[in-house]
Amino acid sequence: MLGYWISSLSEKSDKPNTWIAFRQDIILPAKPSQAIAMIATDTKYWLWINGQLILFEGGLKRGPNPQDTYYDKVDLAPYLKKGNNQIAILVWHLGKDGFSHLNSGRAGLFFSMQADKVTFYSDNKWVCRIHPAYSTTDEPSPNFRLPESNIRFDARNDMGSWQTMSLNSLPDFKAAQQIGRPGDAPWNGLVERPIPQWKDFGIKKLSFKRHHGNGIDTIFAPLPYNMQMTPIIIVKDNTGGHRIGISTDHSVAGGTNNLRAEYITTKGYQEYESYGWLNGEKILLTVASDIEVIAIKYRQTGYNTEPVGSFTCSDEFYNLFWKKALRTLYVNMRDNYFDCPDRERAQWWADAVLLMGESFYTYSTSTHALMRKAIHELAAWQRTEGELFSPIPGNFNKELPDQMLTSIGYYGFWNYYLNTGDRKTIEEVYPAVKKYLSLWKTDDTGLTVLRQGDWLWGDWGDNKDIRLIIAGWHYLALDGAAKMADLLDKDIDATGYRLIMGQVKAGYNKCWNGYAYRHSSYQGKTDDRVQAIAVISGIADLSKYPSILAILKTQFHASPYMEKYVMEALFVMGQGKYALQRTKERFSEMVKNPDYTTLFEGWGIGERGFGGGTTNHAWSGGAQIVIAQCVFGVKPLQAAYKTFLVEPNPATFTSGSLTVPTVKGMISVSFEKEISEFQLKLTVPTGTTAIVRLGKDVKVYVNKKLLTERQLCVEKQWQKASFTTFKLFAGEYFITTKKGV
Repeated sequence: MLGYWISSLSEKSDKPNTWIAFRQDIILPAKPSQAIAMIATDTKYWLWINGQLILFEGGLKRGPNPQDTYYDKVDLAPYLKKGNNQIAILVWHLGKDGFSHLNSGRAGLFFSMQADKVTFYSDNKWVCRIHPAYSTTDEPSPNFRLPESNIRFDARNDMGSWQTMSLNSLPDFKAAQQIGRPGDAPWNGLVERPIPQWKDFGIKKLSFKRHHGNGIDTIFAPLPYNMQMTPIIIVKDNTGGHRIGISTDHSVAGGTNNLRAEYITTKGYQEYESYGWLNGEKILLTVASDIEVIAIKYRQTGYNTEPVGSFTCSDEFYNLFWKKALRTLYVNMRDNYFDCPDRERAQWWADAVLLMGESFYTYSTSTHALMRKAIHELAAWQRTEGELFSPIPGNFNKELPDQMLTSIGYYGFWNYYLNTGDRKTIEEVYPAVKKYLSLWKTDDTGLTVLRQGDWLWGDWGDNKDIRLIIAGWHYLALDGAAKMADLLDKDIDATGYRLIMGQVKAGYNKCWNGYAYRHSSYQGKTDDRVQAIAVISGIADLSKYPSILAILKTQFHASPYMEKYVMEALFVMGQGKYALQRTKERFSEMVKNPDYTTLFEGWGIGERGFGGGTTNHAWSGGAQIVIAQCVFGVKPLQAAYKTFLVEPNPATFTSGSLTVPTVKGMISVSFEKEISEFQLKLTVPTGTTAIVRLGKDVKVYVNKKLLTERQLCVEKQWQKASFTTFKLFAGEYFITTKKGV
């Protein structure tokens, strides 16, 4: 790559929350047909060409691994013209570590563009300066997990239209300093951005209410829902120099201080957009009583995907649940999947596993790139000794053993492969999986030896039978690894994993006391999580189901995160009606709360919230996965939905419809349940085969034709006792079952 990393000569340029404006002009002999630019900054940037803002918040937080930096690849040809073109870039240097960003210690910009036969790149011919209007607010600052700072903008020090001024008239701009080549420290290797640029929903106006105080008024501007957005204010101040506080109802949330902003007015009419995104249900302003607030607007941005999946059913509670879960999922994806958009913005892998699973049933397949990024990062940050840890990227370096086992196992990496068919990613990260699993041992009973890691978490809440929680996740990690080894033709590895699985299963079953699984070292109340893991993993056999069901009807210790697995276990045991009942009872408070459009971290707010109690935690949407896979029975049987299952179990629903976005196209399933008849509509995409399982001892009509015995014969691997099973190829089907043969 031609070009240099450049920055300001100022000794202040590398301080946290520094904003640097860069300018250069380029003369083109003709409008280019293509102009591929490679842009890297530390950390975020806004790009104008000829005064038009054409890229809003480019760049990704560092890094793809503990050394390197992401860069954007963008075609700028649509915005360039023959003759002189003004290039302006505003760089935001975060300048501090967090749970989602590893600070390099230096602000910088790298720009290299090939426009037909013209090469243009960053060097000391560019001019720049620290933007004098930007600074950091006074205390309180955001909590230590966030690498972003509170932004203060003093409009009295603004530089006007610096993006389009002639280079000679720019105020106090100096020649940029060349500080390195691509590959040089501290940014090191440049890795192409693996996810799309943000979706910009445009600027929209809000209604607001002003509450008058003693010289300072408070303004509330409700947003349509909890979102990622940048606030915009239009005000008039006859004197200037007044502070306007800009925050949301989530600026103090999750038990701590989060992000906010400030604006210092100049004299007269003015409009300002604060570029650091915030989230919340409403925008809050504090403003001097004599300032006229003309308008409050917002620009929603977010991950570039669409909610193309759909769901509706006869139970209004679950319709509302799905709507809130969908909203919570979207507000928790941007640079990476994260646990919450206010307190941390951190890629915890217990969350990531569920967010990935939810995305497969709700959002367009562009989310697969975000999953792939997360998987590659987890493997790339592996310690030399083999430990995996998260959240990454960032400065958090503690291993949570249960979360790491979950990430690499059946519900994590393997589920990603089943849905995407991305063999290449599995091949690339498999060595990290194998190395991590080599750290895990079994004791003389066969049970997993407890590795403390750095934080033996298990779940929020009490009564955690941690030895069996860990052993269950270990078993599922081995299962996922064995399947990956099969895929990659690593037969010896696969055999070894399955041998250990047998040992763990035997050790786990030695902890069965006749009515529940309990480890001998555990003294608390019987753990519902442990029973659920035993069922979903296949460790528990059918004979134990009645006793486990009794436990799950009396013990309620799982957090909203682990409740997904409890719900799934109930469906596996044939207890779909109770699964929907228990989920409804446990999630009722957050789903029915009219003040929030998203789901909570814990069962309530405040002290009942766990870990600070955020109100926008997408792990609480895990029931979306169970509804799709167990109520509608839709899940891949072969990678990339080459063959998929449709095994509806309406439970308490009398009707329902679901569309699922897959790499092969949309799957559509809807049903109507009557006393003596069950109707199913199904769309099977081109290039796929549906294995349909319906009740036993029923007559099955497909498009009004009775299925013959021959048509009911399918491969043995898809057969299942007590089900009528048949195969359907691409097409649209109306299926009816009637009792009696």
